[in-house]
Amino acid sequence: MNSLCSQLITELGAELKQCDEDPEVRVIVITGTKKFFAAGADIKEMEERTYQENFAQNYLTNWFNVAATRKPTIAAVNGYALGGGCELAMMCDIILAGDKAQFGQPEIKLGTIPGAGGTQRLVKAIGKSRAMELVLTGDFMGAQEAQQRGLVSRVVAEDNLVEEAMNVAKKIAGFSLPMVMMAKECVNQSFETTLASGLLYERRMFHSTFAYFDRREGMSSFLNKKKPEFKDS
Repeated sequence: MNSLCSQLITELGAELKQCDEDPEVRVIVITGTKKFFAAGADIKEMEERTYQENFAQNYLTNWFNVAATRKPTIAAVNGYALGGGCELAMMCDIILAGDKAQFGQPEIKLGTIPGAGGTQRLVKAIGKSRAMELVLTGDFMGAQEAQQRGLVSRVVAEDNLVEEAMNVAKKIAGFSLPMVMMAKECVNQSFETTLASGLLYERRMFHSTFAYFDRREGMSSFLNKKKPEFKDS
């Protein structure tokens, strides 16, 4: 079972930071095993924690390194993504789910509530009513429903999931990295601002693409019916 202890989350954050800084890395895929993407936070580790410790240490803040990653992240979810596992998947930019995947926020069964975005991101993904039901009952949601409600991008046969995630990653990696990162920022901005502010942000980012070689290369190649050769500049 892939329990997300503090050490694992710290190591994941360090790896993501390294990937963000490595010019050879263009897209990041996060996955688990066929049975568990991640079963949630380490309950044994959390059991004896106190409010004073949590507040003083700003507990769980290091989880948000996933969402802060600038390069595209893909969660390839097989099996159970529960509690912190579901929250981890929702921090990624794209979620691909195996056909047997199960999502849920069962913290209520432990006498607590989600603490790493479960009550916030789930609502934005699937709507208030269904998110409220899942959070208050601790029930799970299958892959097909998760796709229908917009939590996941696509459902893939369990055995083909990682291969398909890599195919998506390779496709994205073939484009201009600065443009990919700008596009990601603009989409994420839509969750943080009003429509008017988001439209202005997008327009300014669009304007900025005209300072890049890759924008000229892409448009010129389209007009000349040839494959563009992006240089990330």
